[in-house]
Amino acid sequence: MSKVFFVTGAGRGLGADIARHALQAGHRVVATGRRPGRVVEALGGEQDNLLVTALDITDPATARAAVEAAVERFGRIDVLVNNAANFYAGYFEELSEDQMRAQIETNLFGPMNVTRAVLPVMREQRSGHVITISSLAGQVGGEFTAAYATSKFGVEGFMESLRHEVEPFGIRTTIVEPGFFRTELLVDASTTYAELSVEDYAERTAATKKAWESMNGQQAGDPAKLADALLEVAALDEPPLRFIAGDDCLAAVEAKAKELLAQVEASRELGSGLAHADAA
Repeated sequence: MSKVFFVTGAGRGLGADIARHALQAGHRVVATGRRPGRVVEALGGEQDNLLVTALDITDPATARAAVEAAVERFGRIDVLVNNAANFYAGYFEELSEDQMRAQIETNLFGPMNVTRAVLPVMREQRSGHVITISSLAGQVGGEFTAAYATSKFGVEGFMESLRHEVEPFGIRTTIVEPGFFRTELLVDASTTYAELSVEDYAERTAATKKAWESMNGQQAGDPAKLADALLEVAALDEPPLRFIAGDDCLAAVEAKAKELLAQVEASRELGSGLAHADAA
């Protein structure tokens, strides 16, 4: 059945793949980006089932305008794909306060802005599916990713909580946790490195930055295959709360789950029996 997809960050990378594959599958697509011309170029020009419109996810006004344009053109929005994101890489002490705030503004408040604009449409329909692209970094924190992981952990909490609020209206939510895919996240337009320098980190910063740069274009995951998998998730009557994508991410999340269970057991003796006597 044809659906209306609303995709952010559709000018390149995974967003372009999702929009392109949705069009090929016969869906109608609202493809958004800060530079609409780049979106048109990425998707092969204007098409009857395609609406390209400007959207800066950090600007709530443009989110509302894009949603209004989508409803005017197609009458509804069935699937929101919160895809647009960027990456501030570096050790926490070398990331400036402004960089940390900018990371969260884009990767957390950005999806919130777009979701807030779309939800009234879905509530009126009493149906819809909000898919938000998180990351392996939304489950497992790591060296050099303090800013990015903070934003993605936030996205996971937002979506997991939103699920309970919107399910009564027939709206489903899915958090997508990809591992390392060749999505252009590591290109210069998407990655910003720490602007401060702390001598204690200097040697590790140089080596780690070089490793991240060398990884660009060499990631194992195929974003075209991920786009197809996401279309299958969007077609499910009961989509999962989380979709873990990529062999590397499946293994890492499984290990994290085991680690959490081990920490529960390690905490049981000291962590239990802490209630007030009248609450026991």
